[in-house]
Amino acid sequence: MRLYKVIHRAPWRVVKISKKRQQLRFRRAMVALKIALEQEKQETIEMLTIYKRYTQGQTSKEELKRANEQFVDILKGLGLGIFAVLPFAPITIPLVVKLGQLVGVDVLPSSFNINKPVKDLDAEIIKEDLKQHTKAPNKE
Repeated sequence: MRLYKVIHRAPWRVVKISKKRQQLRFRRAMVALKIALEQEKQETIEMLTIYKRYTQGQTSKEELKRANEQFVDILKGLGLGIFAVLPFAPITIPLVVKLGQLVGVDVLPSSFNINKPVKDLDAEIIKEDLKQHTKAPNKE
């Protein structure tokens, strides 16, 4: 009888574990996306300030080159945005990225190409959880 309980409970345990694993994988992906978008935002703000200083004649060639690279990244993001509007976007966007890698063309903006280690992503998740717990008032 005991063996029956173990065999009977094992599939439920596997389902629970795989569900947790999928949730953690999804959460890591969302944190990586958030980090990439934050980096892209900072780079865009920096690009705009460099262009503003360029109009006043106060930039160097290195700064202008960095701003132009960020402008190209923005154009890459806009190009992928077109595919997001089309039908079957979950299929076409990864296909375009993969074809770009095969051909040797960088389709994604530079902030999305950085693969962070899992430990860093988990640390970000823990930090966000702590922020949420400190913001929410205790209802006890």
